[in-house]
Amino acid sequence: MLIVFIRTVILVALVVTGLRVMGKRQVGQLQPYELVIIILLSELAAIPIGNSGIPLAYAVIPILTLVVIHIFLSYISLKSEGARGIICGTPSVLIENGKIVEKELISLRYNINELTEQLRAKNIPNIADVEFAILETSGHLSVIPKSQKRPVVPADMNLPTNYEGLPVTLIIDGFVFDKNLSKISLNREWLQAELQKFGLSDFREVLFASIDSEGKLFYQQKAKAI
Repeated sequence: MLIVFIRTVILVALVVTGLRVMGKRQVGQLQPYELVIIILLSELAAIPIGNSGIPLAYAVIPILTLVVIHIFLSYISLKSEGARGIICGTPSVLIENGKIVEKELISLRYNINELTEQLRAKNIPNIADVEFAILETSGHLSVIPKSQKRPVVPADMNLPTNYEGLPVTLIIDGFVFDKNLSKISLNREWLQAELQKFGLSDFREVLFASIDSEGKLFYQQKAKAI
């Protein structure tokens, strides 16, 4: 049993490391070759886990080989436009200048119901409101509404806006991120003084705290135990 446990830990660690090397993408954002590699990785890891008679090297070597293949294909795709088209494919325009491209739908075996379903998922119930719809190589549908149907933004009305940066996380479940505090030239003493204004004397009482680009502190206190 101990051997099975150790083999499982090694293979899981190896697969997770391989996936980390392959990059941060959700399943729906994977290119076809990346999805194939991930499926093969899981299969290669599962067989030796279920059968201890198979040498561990029979899984480790193919897994490392697949990771190297992924890195190689990713590099080639990055450097060559032609290779990228062969390896990843090219985006397909399904709606162009407000008109459905029937030939492209037939080529992709993508029916009108699927198209309207994807549009509704993006809060566009009417095809007539779409200027362009592009099926990306990952399978996601990118939609560009007609100019009359786009939401109004401040630039349309010549309204000035303030810069909005990303909020900085300061506390999660009582743990203080000193590194984040130092990045914005603040310290624990300042944070403690701010929290004391709200009646909080201990960082451990805070579930979450962050500060925005305007210096406004947001916090939420932990629920008190019943």
